[in-house]
Amino acid sequence: MNNSGRVIAIVGPTAAGKSDLSVALARRIGGDVINADSMQLYRGMDIGTAKLTAAERAGVPHQLLDVLDVREPATVAEFQGWARTAVEGCHRRGVTPILVGGSALYVRAVLDDFEFPGADPAVRERLEAELAAVGTAALHATLAEHDPDAARNILPSNGRRIVRALEVIEITGKPFTATLPSHTYVYDEVTVIGVDVPRDVLAQRIETRVERMWDDGLVDEVRRLEGSGLREGRTASRALGYAQVLAYLADECTEDEAKDATIRRTRQFARRQDAWFRKDPRIHWLPYDAPDLLDRAARLLDTR
Repeated sequence: MNNSGRVIAIVGPTAAGKSDLSVALARRIGGDVINADSMQLYRGMDIGTAKLTAAERAGVPHQLLDVLDVREPATVAEFQGWARTAVEGCHRRGVTPILVGGSALYVRAVLDDFEFPGADPAVRERLEAELAAVGTAALHATLAEHDPDAARNILPSNGRRIVRALEVIEITGKPFTATLPSHTYVYDEVTVIGVDVPRDVLAQRIETRVERMWDDGLVDEVRRLEGSGLREGRTASRALGYAQVLAYLADECTEDEAKDATIRRTRQFARRQDAWFRKDPRIHWLPYDAPDLLDRAARLLDTR
């Protein structure tokens, strides 16, 4: 891998304003945006992922959007390869790659020295069978016994990640958290900018965003994607908003209950996102509402 050249990442919780800042910064310095949101990889998942429209991208090239069908699974290991290839392509063309996303694991998988533990299909199959038999809460309790740190950072409802954590523990004989990347960049020049939003403000922004998604037609979007296999998609079907609307369409809850659950679960997710990013001392945090936010971000690049 060619590790020469600058790489920028813009991180923070959902609804913080990362996408808008990334477009403005890319236009200022001449860069491409590389998506690091696992759900924006999927074609057709637009409203519920707050994917920027073509107009909102303002002519800035965006990579790794709309690359998967909703039936296809997405893994961090695959994403690492795709994103690093995109970074190298930017460097060859003389443009600056700007990685943008709210998942600390996805971002760090690209930026940091991180090799993924292998997989064991037999172990995975057995754990998935156990998940189906006992449910996510019980399997999460098992994870808490083996790796309390991992359990604290994985939602009890996220069966896919619980299974993967237990698989890694069984294969390696180490805690899942021991396999996470160290704070060692693989690129020569990295600047990570965090968009800082107070918790109470972020909670309101999330509620407003979810209300807007409903107004913009999220239910109809999910209904169309259900016809394309969304419900069968191991990764896409679990996306925030989509999972709740699928439950509504299956008559498992009312539409208002689906919306309220989306707001509540998104707030929980945002708190976990923020907690993960706060553990990284290399991030330069900037206030989301600074009138000179773009200038501050650009100055961080000038000082490196």
